[in-house]
Amino acid sequence: MDAATLTYDTLRFGEFEDFPETSEPVWILGKQDVLCFTEKEDILSDITSRLWFTYRKNFQPIGGTGPTSDNGWGCMLRCGQMILAEALIRRHLTRDWRWLRGERQKEGYISILHAFIDKKDSYYSIHQIAQMGVGEGKSIGQWYGPNTVAQVLKKLAVFDTWSRLAVHVAMDNTVVIEEIKRLCMPWLDFERGACASQEVNGCLEGACALVEEDPVLWKPLVLLIPLRLGLSDINEAYIETLKQCFMMPQSLGVIGGKPNSAHYFIGFVGQELIYLDPHTTQSAVEPCENGQVQDDSYHCQHPPCRMHICELDPSIAAGFFCLTEDDFDDWCVHVRKLSSCRGLPMFELVDSQPSHLINTEVLNLTPDFSDSDRLERFFDSEDEEFEILSL
Repeated sequence: MDAATLTYDTLRFGEFEDFPETSEPVWILGKQDVLCFTEKEDILSDITSRLWFTYRKNFQPIGGTGPTSDNGWGCMLRCGQMILAEALIRRHLTRDWRWLRGERQKEGYISILHAFIDKKDSYYSIHQIAQMGVGEGKSIGQWYGPNTVAQVLKKLAVFDTWSRLAVHVAMDNTVVIEEIKRLCMPWLDFERGACASQEVNGCLEGACALVEEDPVLWKPLVLLIPLRLGLSDINEAYIETLKQCFMMPQSLGVIGGKPNSAHYFIGFVGQELIYLDPHTTQSAVEPCENGQVQDDSYHCQHPPCRMHICELDPSIAAGFFCLTEDDFDDWCVHVRKLSSCRGLPMFELVDSQPSHLINTEVLNLTPDFSDSDRLERFFDSEDEEFEILSL
């Protein structure tokens, strides 16, 4: 049977293992549930509502003459699509939105889905990701690591004027608050400069008017943090901290996997990670003339896959979404609390750019790039250190 035609009922009691009986809470992207009879259905509904991107076949040739399927090489690209799709759901539909099979699709949901359809003109299609990856040194058909897909998503998001996301890739295991606020509030430095200038002349009115012209004072943030949590295996000292990340309300999950496969991790129960697996090949879907999409194959309608957390490959990228500045400030509070919990911190949160990270002689800087871009380009040259997930 083609995986695209499998239904929730045929899989639920078939080849996929259901959730185990346990008293442990289930955490899915910042929400907690328990495995009682009634709430199990709620958990499965929550997971089914996440957009599930898998290998596809028979789509338009990438680049006009390239592959028509990503089978065997696109699993990390599909995981990148899933983590960004979750950010778009938060942005346009909220965390509590639920997908119901056969229900008429909402306009916002249709727009999100269209952004990922396997066509060259979709913002985040496999075509766009693969071709943008060429600029990151990856030929079309070559597998990506978490760092590369994060960099590519950052570049593609610039063209998505509907969502107006600010995508930040935090390098060197360091999140710099000042950098993020500058990115999400691009008017901030200009306003300060304008205010200072106007204040000298005894007038602040002009500066305030400049800010009032733009009602959007915070661009929704997608924060991606490439990390390495060990050498060949995950260092168990990071496990508790990693689990805490799934418990944050801002969590977008984690992209990573285990040797020979990439997965999108959305939560955990006990010592097991819960994930969506892109390793199913389905036929490409063409939107209908009215814009509607046959979308059953974009939602995982069976109990999700699970694996022991110790099997996780140490090369990952953690994702977070902050719709407002208050969300980001709350996230910072959560992260700082992690320092008091068991386990090693996975990354550092600092107020401003540490001076030891800026070395113009090493980075061979040019005046055309911001400090953030310079650092990312420098560390991206070490991208192979992240890319130990092969297919």
